[in-house]
Amino acid sequence: MIVLTGNDLTLAQVIRCAEGEEKVVISKGATERVKSSRKKIEDYISSGAPIYGVNTGFGDLISERIGPDKIKELQRNLIRSHSSGYGKPLDRKTVRAMILVRANSLSKGYSGVRSELVQSLVDLLNNNVIPFIPEKGSVGSSGDLSPLSHLALVLMGEGRAVEDGKVLDTKEVLSKKGLKPLALESKEGLSLINGTSYMLSNLSLGYDDSENLFRHALIAAGMSMHLLSATEKALDCGLFEARGHKEQGTVARAIRNIVQGSDRIRKGTESKVQDAYSLRCIPTVLGSILQTMNYVRGVVSAELNAATDNPLVFDEVISGCNFHGEPLALAADYLSIAMTELGNISERRSFRMLDKSLSGLAPFLAEKPGVESGLMIPQYVAAALCNENKVLVYPSSADNIPTSANQEDHNSMGATSTRKMREIIWNVKGIVAIEMLISYRGMEMYGVSGKHLNTVYSILNDTIGDFRGDMETTTLVEKITRLIDSGKMLEEIPIRL
Repeated sequence: MIVLTGNDLTLAQVIRCAEGEEKVVISKGATERVKSSRKKIEDYISSGAPIYGVNTGFGDLISERIGPDKIKELQRNLIRSHSSGYGKPLDRKTVRAMILVRANSLSKGYSGVRSELVQSLVDLLNNNVIPFIPEKGSVGSSGDLSPLSHLALVLMGEGRAVEDGKVLDTKEVLSKKGLKPLALESKEGLSLINGTSYMLSNLSLGYDDSENLFRHALIAAGMSMHLLSATEKALDCGLFEARGHKEQGTVARAIRNIVQGSDRIRKGTESKVQDAYSLRCIPTVLGSILQTMNYVRGVVSAELNAATDNPLVFDEVISGCNFHGEPLALAADYLSIAMTELGNISERRSFRMLDKSLSGLAPFLAEKPGVESGLMIPQYVAAALCNENKVLVYPSSADNIPTSANQEDHNSMGATSTRKMREIIWNVKGIVAIEMLISYRGMEMYGVSGKHLNTVYSILNDTIGDFRGDMETTTLVEKITRLIDSGKMLEEIPIRL
């Protein structure tokens, strides 16, 4: 069970909620804070003082004053008018994560909503109601307006929901689950959509995937080093103490552990002065990537327990910019660059293992070169994925398109940053899987030694079987990507970061 306090939500809880149907409840303390904040808003409304989005219009319409009899209509119209998006619906995991982080943000007690609204969000999770939310349409400022409006629309009993792959009318789904639509009160529509929940959902899920993938990339690198008889000299701790970036030393220690006992690496260490960059620079490149990931994790951890509404309710109601997605946009773009590099260096090792002039191995690891093409084409696939990542990696946060008649004249574009970041990570998973496939084939042909490398070989053998002669490899890459997702290798080879 996940207890929302507004202050203690963890990434692990977000992942559990996104992947399963774990029960969610709101703490008593959070409920009391929400009620206290609500009373302050009601007192302000009674005083007649102008409050953005409560008794004023939105965006460039801020100068329009809204009469007391129109305040509820204003919130309904806000949600309906802002429910404008494009593209396929978000997957179940992303939507569940969105709902959870929005409920937690409102639970902090700075938004002035009723406790019933927060409970309604939790009810969606506990009854597994998945709103239909188009994947595109947010510019990442004033919150994720378009995606969160589609979420709010379902709370109102309008719009569509997704159930068992089918898009259904919301009323039908709520009725089936025994849930009633919520009539929005003052400020509640604005509080639902003035937040970074779509960006944060993507960044949380993407970061979690990247962390798992990074550990498997270390294993793949160790496998390649073994097959290519790399020297272990470049993993010496003294090198990284001399430079001072601790993450590089962390990677070097992890790789040394993975390749310990490799006869091929022992021979390479005895005979070589140094290797090509894709082998020699593994600790430097992957250590820099780990450094980036640590930064991104810090951003995620802070944002999971942040108040991202506007205005916020303190002793007075203050309009600010907590809804702006810049922290998430920059973090996502940074992680995208790092993950692209993870794929780039992996592909270079795959290429090296297949080029007989660089590897000293059979060309393309074919048993009958010429008659057989061996693993020539999987490297093509890795190259294609690298190319696509280089297109996707352009930082969306470097762009700005003003909205709302220039009242909102700087937008983060963080929704695009986080969405394409997840696509890059998915591509890199394929690149790393291809490196593992090629190394596995090489181990079949040239042998394997060392405790952990033998374990990896055994797990891959159980996953894809003997791999001899020319055969269709798409299915084999798919099997390895599923193996990466399962984390089975990491149960046998723990990697501490």
